[in-house]
Amino acid sequence: MTSPVDAHSPVAPRGRREERTATSRARILDAAVACLVESGYTGATTLRIQAQAGVSRGRLLHHFPSRDQLLVAASRHLATERLRRTAERIESLAGGLTGVERLDRAIELMWETFSEPHFWAAVELWTAARTNEDLRAALLPEEREIGAAIRAGMDRFYGPELIEHPHYPQVRELLFTSMRGVGLTYALEHRDPHTDPHLALWKQTARTLVT
Repeated sequence: MTSPVDAHSPVAPRGRREERTATSRARILDAAVACLVESGYTGATTLRIQAQAGVSRGRLLHHFPSRDQLLVAASRHLATERLRRTAERIESLAGGLTGVERLDRAIELMWETFSEPHFWAAVELWTAARTNEDLRAALLPEEREIGAAIRAGMDRFYGPELIEHPHYPQVRELLFTSMRGVGLTYALEHRDPHTDPHLALWKQTARTLVT
């Protein structure tokens, strides 16, 4: 016999339930990134993230049982999205650019990623992971995967003509590590990254070594 609850409580189709689940998960991740950037690792509490996301405590814990898992996933979420958007922008420009122009534009777009929120979210986590073994264990495999995705993205940015140059792997690592180091200095001094003197230096170094 069908119970009153069964008869009158509609059951959402599977596709719709999965869509709602994905939406609530994305809201939680976006809120976590915002709290991490605005308030730092210590201030990004689960209560603050829950309030910003507008979800129940049970919903948050269903997706992310621990705070560190949530914050690591949030950093990865935004970094992945930024990589995807940057790759799309590079591909849209690639057709009308020469090799040197493509190199310059790719360097500009790559440098922009080191002043985006995902970079500062990652910095907060790196700093906390130095003295938090559990967070470090959760973060390390994610960072390795993101690093591999960044390098693969850079290869797409520069295109086959440039990546076949014998100096390309060294130039790629030099740009990546140098930009990350310079990016950290913006924690102490707020200035326009588009006018950073290192930008011209990176371009000239890359041109000299791979063209």
